[in-house]
Amino acid sequence: MADDETLLRRAIALAGEARAAGQHPFAALLADSDGRVLMEQGNGFAPHGDGTAHAERLIATRACLELSPDQRAAATLFTSAEPCAMCAGAIYWAGIGRVVFGLSERRLKALIGPHPENLTLDLPCREVFAAGQRQIAVVGPMLEEEAEVAHRGAW
Repeated sequence: MADDETLLRRAIALAGEARAAGQHPFAALLADSDGRVLMEQGNGFAPHGDGTAHAERLIATRACLELSPDQRAAATLFTSAEPCAMCAGAIYWAGIGRVVFGLSERRLKALIGPHPENLTLDLPCREVFAAGQRQIAVVGPMLEEEAEVAHRGAW
Protein backbone atom coordinates (compact mmCIF):
# COMPACT_ATOMS: atom_id res chain seq x y z
CA MET A 1 0.00 0.00 0.00
CA ALA A 2 1.24 3.46 -0.81
CA ASP A 3 1.94 5.92 1.97
CA ASP A 4 -1.47 7.06 3.20
CA GLU A 5 -0.13 10.24 4.79
CA THR A 6 1.53 11.41 1.58
CA LEU A 7 -1.62 10.94 -0.49
CA LEU A 8 -3.83 12.42 2.22
CA ARG A 9 -1.56 15.48 2.36
CA ARG A 10 -2.06 15.84 -1.40
CA ALA A 11 -5.85 15.80 -0.90
CA ILE A 12 -5.48 18.41 1.86
CA ALA A 13 -3.34 20.58 -0.45
CA LEU A 14 -6.02 20.26 -3.14
CA ALA A 15 -8.58 21.52 -0.61
CA GLY A 16 -6.44 24.63 -0.15
CA GLU A 17 -6.31 25.04 -3.93
CA ALA A 18 -10.11 24.68 -4.10
CA ARG A 19 -10.51 27.45 -1.53
CA ALA A 20 -8.05 29.69 -3.40
CA ALA A 21 -10.14 29.13 -6.55
CA GLY A 22 -13.33 30.29 -4.79
CA GLN A 23 -14.73 26.87 -3.94
CA HIS A 24 -15.52 25.35 -0.57
CA PRO A 25 -12.27 24.02 0.93
CA PHE A 26 -12.72 20.31 0.22
CA ALA A 27 -10.96 17.95 -2.19
CA ALA A 28 -10.36 14.28 -2.88
CA LEU A 29 -8.21 12.04 -5.00
CA LEU A 30 -8.49 8.44 -6.08
CA ALA A 31 -5.39 6.23 -6.12
CA ASP A 32 -4.83 2.68 -7.24
CA SER A 33 -3.39 0.00 -4.95
CA ASP A 34 0.16 1.02 -5.95
CA GLY A 35 -0.45 4.63 -4.91
CA ARG A 36 -0.72 6.02 -8.44
CA VAL A 37 -3.14 8.92 -8.51
CA LEU A 38 -5.93 8.14 -10.96
CA MET A 39 -7.89 11.37 -10.56
CA GLU A 40 -8.14 14.47 -8.42
CA GLN A 41 -11.22 16.54 -7.67
CA GLY A 42 -12.01 19.76 -5.82
CA ASN A 43 -15.38 20.89 -4.54
CA GLY A 44 -17.81 22.14 -7.19
CA PHE A 45 -20.22 24.33 -5.21
CA ALA A 46 -19.48 27.53 -7.15
CA PRO A 47 -20.61 29.14 -9.38
CA HIS A 48 -24.09 27.57 -9.34
CA GLY A 49 -24.46 26.86 -5.62
CA ASP A 50 -24.67 23.11 -6.21
CA GLY A 51 -24.79 21.69 -2.69
CA THR A 52 -24.41 18.16 -4.11
CA ALA A 53 -21.11 18.90 -5.87
CA HIS A 54 -18.93 17.63 -3.06
CA ALA A 55 -15.49 16.48 -4.18
CA GLU A 56 -16.10 12.88 -3.08
CA ARG A 57 -19.44 12.64 -4.91
CA LEU A 58 -17.94 14.11 -8.06
CA ILE A 59 -14.95 11.75 -7.99
CA ALA A 60 -17.24 8.74 -7.37
CA THR A 61 -19.22 9.67 -10.49
CA ARG A 62 -16.06 10.12 -12.53
CA ALA A 63 -14.75 6.77 -11.28
CA CYS A 64 -17.94 5.03 -12.43
CA LEU A 65 -17.57 6.56 -15.89
CA GLU A 66 -13.82 6.03 -16.32
CA LEU A 67 -12.83 2.90 -14.35
CA SER A 68 -13.89 -0.73 -14.28
CA PRO A 69 -15.59 -2.20 -11.20
CA ASP A 70 -12.36 -4.09 -10.36
CA GLN A 71 -10.30 -0.90 -10.58
CA ARG A 72 -12.74 0.91 -8.29
CA ALA A 73 -12.78 -1.93 -5.77
CA ALA A 74 -8.97 -1.85 -5.57
CA ALA A 75 -8.83 1.95 -5.29
CA THR A 76 -8.54 4.21 -2.26
CA LEU A 77 -10.31 7.55 -2.04
CA PHE A 78 -8.26 10.09 -0.08
CA THR A 79 -10.28 13.05 1.10
CA SER A 80 -9.51 16.17 3.09
CA ALA A 81 -12.60 15.66 5.25
CA GLU A 82 -14.73 12.68 6.18
CA PRO A 83 -17.30 11.87 3.50
CA CYS A 84 -20.77 13.08 4.44
CA ALA A 85 -23.74 10.72 4.26
CA MET A 86 -24.41 11.67 0.61
CA CYS A 87 -20.80 11.13 -0.40
CA ALA A 88 -20.52 7.90 1.58
CA GLY A 89 -23.54 6.65 -0.36
CA ALA A 90 -21.90 7.64 -3.65
CA ILE A 91 -18.65 5.90 -2.64
CA TYR A 92 -20.62 2.80 -1.68
CA TRP A 93 -22.57 2.71 -4.95
CA ALA A 94 -19.41 3.36 -6.97
CA GLY A 95 -17.80 0.33 -5.35
CA ILE A 96 -14.69 2.14 -4.15
CA GLY A 97 -12.94 -0.23 -1.77
CA ARG A 98 -11.19 2.02 0.72
CA VAL A 99 -11.42 5.54 2.16
CA VAL A 100 -8.78 7.59 4.00
CA PHE A 101 -9.91 10.93 5.41
CA GLY A 102 -8.47 13.89 7.27
CA LEU A 103 -10.94 16.03 9.21
CA SER A 104 -13.83 14.18 10.91
CA GLU A 105 -17.42 15.26 10.30
CA ARG A 106 -17.80 15.90 14.05
CA ARG A 107 -14.79 18.23 14.14
CA LEU A 108 -15.88 19.93 10.92
CA LYS A 109 -19.33 20.59 12.37
CA ALA A 110 -17.80 22.10 15.51
CA LEU A 111 -15.46 24.24 13.39
CA ILE A 112 -18.05 25.54 10.92
CA GLY A 113 -21.20 25.69 13.01
CA PRO A 114 -24.54 26.14 11.25
CA HIS A 115 -23.21 27.72 8.07
CA PRO A 116 -26.04 27.77 5.48
CA GLU A 117 -23.77 26.48 2.69
CA ASN A 118 -22.56 23.52 4.76
CA LEU A 119 -25.04 22.28 7.34
CA THR A 120 -22.77 19.41 8.31
CA LEU A 121 -24.30 16.07 9.23
CA ASP A 122 -22.69 14.44 12.25
CA LEU A 123 -23.07 10.97 10.75
CA PRO A 124 -19.80 9.05 10.47
CA CYS A 125 -19.17 7.44 7.09
CA ARG A 126 -18.46 4.16 8.87
CA GLU A 127 -22.11 4.04 9.95
CA VAL A 128 -23.32 4.64 6.40
CA PHE A 129 -21.01 1.93 5.04
CA ALA A 130 -21.99 -0.50 7.82
CA ALA A 131 -25.61 -0.31 6.65
CA GLY A 132 -24.61 -1.71 3.26
CA GLN A 133 -23.68 -5.12 1.92
CA ARG A 134 -20.26 -4.16 0.55
CA GLN A 135 -17.17 -3.90 2.74
CA ILE A 136 -15.37 -0.55 2.59
CA ALA A 137 -12.22 -0.11 4.66
CA VAL A 138 -12.00 3.26 6.42
CA VAL A 139 -8.93 4.96 7.87
CA GLY A 140 -9.34 8.25 9.69
CA PRO A 141 -9.49 10.78 11.00
CA MET A 142 -5.84 11.49 10.20
CA LEU A 143 -3.83 14.72 10.11
CA GLU A 144 -6.82 16.67 11.42
CA GLU A 145 -4.80 19.76 12.36
CA GLU A 146 -3.44 19.97 8.81
CA ALA A 147 -6.84 19.27 7.28
CA GLU A 148 -8.46 22.01 9.36
CA VAL A 149 -6.19 24.78 8.03
CA ALA A 150 -8.06 25.29 4.74
CA HIS A 151 -11.31 25.85 6.69
CA ARG A 152 -10.05 28.53 9.06
CA GLY A 153 -11.65 31.81 8.09
CA ALA A 154 -13.45 30.26 5.11
CA TRP A 155 -16.84 30.03 6.75
